[in-house]
Amino acid sequence: MNNWHLELLRLSQDGMLRSLRVVDGGQGPKVLVNGHEVLLLCSNNYLSIANHPALVERMVAATREFGVGAGASRLISGTMPPHAALEERIAEFKGTPAAILFNSGYAANTGVLQGLLGPDDLIFSDELNHASIIDGCRLARARTLVYPHCDMTALAELMERETANRKGRWLIVTDGIFSMDGDLAPLAELCDLKETYDALLMVDDAHGTGVLGSRGRGTGEYCDCLERIDLHMGTLGKALGCAGAYLAADRVVIDMLINHSRSFIFSTSLPPGVPAAAMAAIDLVDSEEGRQMRERLEQNRLQLAGALTAGGMDLLGSTTQIIPVLSREPAPTMQMTARLLEDGIFLQGIRPPTVSPGRCRLRATVMASHDADDLARAAAQIIAVYREFSP
Repeated sequence: MNNWHLELLRLSQDGMLRSLRVVDGGQGPKVLVNGHEVLLLCSNNYLSIANHPALVERMVAATREFGVGAGASRLISGTMPPHAALEERIAEFKGTPAAILFNSGYAANTGVLQGLLGPDDLIFSDELNHASIIDGCRLARARTLVYPHCDMTALAELMERETANRKGRWLIVTDGIFSMDGDLAPLAELCDLKETYDALLMVDDAHGTGVLGSRGRGTGEYCDCLERIDLHMGTLGKALGCAGAYLAADRVVIDMLINHSRSFIFSTSLPPGVPAAAMAAIDLVDSEEGRQMRERLEQNRLQLAGALTAGGMDLLGSTTQIIPVLSREPAPTMQMTARLLEDGIFLQGIRPPTVSPGRCRLRATVMASHDADDLARAAAQIIAVYREFSP
């Protein structure tokens, strides 16, 4: 116990201590923190539909019909109609034969990689992939080679070098939108490489689903290679405003996961109201209203990113609704975060181990419902605070 106290003290002294903060109100453009209204610039509710009446009504109706809890895992107490219906809808949405639900994005990535791969297999993983992918590679016990971020030349050289001693399956795994940098994976080039070397391609599109593409189908649609991706992972808890995650793929892949994925087999399934609400969310994304939401989100992204860039901020190559401002070291990063909260701007300072040492940042995310005046004020305050606290 004393060692834990010392570790927490060390984290505090280094500006690395994390704690929870209670916010009051739904995930809209503004929330209450400690009784004060603040602009919410750290939510993944990108389309602002977590509170949409269509989702709320569908969840309430399903909860009244099927109850609050699912009772057990689906292999124990069976699949409830909302879960089966949502899997069919996701498969149609992503253009695959089948899909399977997981309780979270972390459970999906760890469960998919562990459920499909083993010691004879080889995984090629982008160095900035999400922690759940990294942990999934470890659980799979497959040999994993990490390639430099979005470096297709380096990846091709790795794959060519491994060809002579090949055995087992090969899988390339990447984020679609990288969650801390806000940049895009070069999916078309990754598809070319996976086809050249007879590999599978898995894309974690947690931050792209609902946001990118003419119909909101994600990074693959945006990059015009949706049908070339083998394993489509995504979450229901970001742009879709709900909770849980999925994998969409061929039927044989889904059947393998039902039989081998530990996070699926050994977890009580999502409450039935959640997949019911997610059905409403996908219908919304697939509508004219959804298209308009994506347009507003893009306008807000361009406004905030443009103002920060004009103010001399380094946005780390972001081209999406995730807009990081490089702040480098933990202490000034957290000083900036605290001052911004005092000024009514709620965003998060990101520190190691989430990012590499020297790469701390203020991570802002925009939503479709943000007001242009609020974003202009936020940009000015971020720039002012950065200039005050940056070394």
